[in-house]
Amino acid sequence: MTYSNIIVTTENRITTIKINREKALNALNEKTIEELHDCVEQLSQSEDTKVVVITGVGKKSFIAGADITMFEGKSPITIRNIILRLQETLNKLEDLPIPVIASINGYCLGGGIELAMACDIRIASNTAIVGQPEIKLGLIPGAGGTQRLTRLVGSGRAKEMIFLGENIDAETAKSFGLVNRVVPAENLEEETLKLASRLAKGPSFALNMAKEAINRGPENSLLDAIRMEGELFALCFAHEDVKEGVNAFLNKRKPNFK
Repeated sequence: MTYSNIIVTTENRITTIKINREKALNALNEKTIEELHDCVEQLSQSEDTKVVVITGVGKKSFIAGADITMFEGKSPITIRNIILRLQETLNKLEDLPIPVIASINGYCLGGGIELAMACDIRIASNTAIVGQPEIKLGLIPGAGGTQRLTRLVGSGRAKEMIFLGENIDAETAKSFGLVNRVVPAENLEEETLKLASRLAKGPSFALNMAKEAINRGPENSLLDAIRMEGELFALCFAHEDVKEGVNAFLNKRKPNFK
C-alpha cells in the first residue's frame, strides 16, 4: 500500500510512524486507519525493526481523536464496522512482539489516547493535552478507551475522565500513570530517540517474552500468570542472547545482543 496519511521511515532498526494530517490535527479517518492497519501488519512480519515510534506531524497534535466527519450520514452498522477496524488495528499494534513508543507531541484525545494506550511506553511533551472527550458528543470511547484506560489508571480515575470528558495536562497524566515520562517540548524527539535506541540495543527475544508476560498476565489468575512467566523465562535460554548477556556480565563488558 502507498501511504499518504502516514509517513513511515526506518533508521538504525527504529521505525517511526508519523500521522500526516496536520491540518486536521492528525485526526483519524478511514484512510488513515487502513494505512495504519497495513503498516502494523507489515511490521508484525518484519525482522528488520526492533522498536516502533508513533507520533504526529507538526507540534500541535499527536492525534486529536477520530475525524467526526467520517461518521456523518453513515448507518450504525457502517459505524460499527469502522470502529471494529480501528479496534483490530490497535489490538495488532499492542500485540507487536517489539517495543512500541507513543511520542505524544500535543493534543492526544479520544482515538489518539486510545492508540497511545495500545503502545508499550508513552513519552509526552510538557505541552501535551490528554483526554477522552467523547461524552461531550453524546458518545463513549469506542476503540478500547473504557478498558485500557481503566487498566492503566484504575476505575475511579477512568470514570472521572470519561464521565466528565475533561482534558488533563501531561503532568497530571503522568501522576495518573497514563504516561511514563514528560519532557520539554523542544526535547521530545531527542528523548524519544534516546529511549528507542536503548531498547533497540536490548535483547529483542527477551523483550518479546517480557511483553508477552506483562500483556497476557492479567488475563489469568496470579498462579497461572506466574507459571506462564516461568515458562517464558526458561524459553529465553533457547536464545543465544542469554549466553552473550552472561558472558558480557562475567567479563565486565557491554553485551552485543543479536
